[in-house]
Amino acid sequence: MFEIKHYPELSWSLSRHKTFLTCLRKYCYDYYTSHNGWLRDADSLARQAYRLKKITNLEMFFGSIIHDMIYQTIQDVLSNRSVIDESKFVEEVRRHLNRGFIESTRKEHLWQNRPKHYTMFHEIYYSQSDTLPDKKVKKITDRLHKTIQNFYASKSFAEVLNKERMQFMESEKFRYMTVNGIKIFVVMDLLYKDLQNNKWIIVDWKTGKSSDEDRNQLALYALYLRQKFNIGSLDDIIIRNEYLLEGTHIEHKLTEQDLINVQHLYQISMEQMQMQLMDPEQNKPKSFEQFPMQEDPRICSQCNYQELCFPSL
Repeated sequence: MFEIKHYPELSWSLSRHKTFLTCLRKYCYDYYTSHNGWLRDADSLARQAYRLKKITNLEMFFGSIIHDMIYQTIQDVLSNRSVIDESKFVEEVRRHLNRGFIESTRKEHLWQNRPKHYTMFHEIYYSQSDTLPDKKVKKITDRLHKTIQNFYASKSFAEVLNKERMQFMESEKFRYMTVNGIKIFVVMDLLYKDLQNNKWIIVDWKTGKSSDEDRNQLALYALYLRQKFNIGSLDDIIIRNEYLLEGTHIEHKLTEQDLINVQHLYQISMEQMQMQLMDPEQNKPKSFEQFPMQEDPRICSQCNYQELCFPSL
């Protein structure tokens, strides 16, 4: 039975860590102020913070659609259902993009009441315009065909099609491992075992460019996999980034030091997060004023919470 708690459960993820480093005020809004903001009897600030938290932008929305469509396509393959071709895939992505645009420009009243179920683009909400920037539209249009074509041509999708030699375990689900009683959340796009070569394979689809954070993300995946399935050697784990924009993939060779580094990362990060608590047992945060705002206007301009931080604007 779902239990309503006054404070959320303390957990850790790479995205939470990134938010913590970027802006403590945003961190507070994301993980504390917005808590329970979906409830009918929540106070106005919690509802407003929860609503703003659900704002997305065009690039993020595009990436989520591609991930969802890839997930469904792979499920169709594994369930022996007919698989859509590239042209149908493109058509479906366009349909979802158009839906997001229509909801952002014509259905704001529905989003205001049910922000989890409707889309609102940052570019629309804060510009108070009914159009998206031409530069961004062109960027997504240019990425659309490339990304989908490269998915169908990818090494990982070829291995999915050769499913008889693969054992598929989990895909696109929140999972976690527990460290000192705290959940460390991990999200893997695709996980399977190559039965012929006796290798575990983790696939992460990327619709953008590579980043320095990729290695820590992959090390966290390997750490989870080793704990979950009691895998002794890292040589038995293949971690692959599929960069769909460039049409390339990289298989990373992780070392024990990589796993030690990511363990140190979340241990130090968690200690810093716990320092922001008034009552660690309840996960009750310090007062709102003790979470300072980011001072870089470039970061603030991309933030969902401008309405709360700069109400006069």
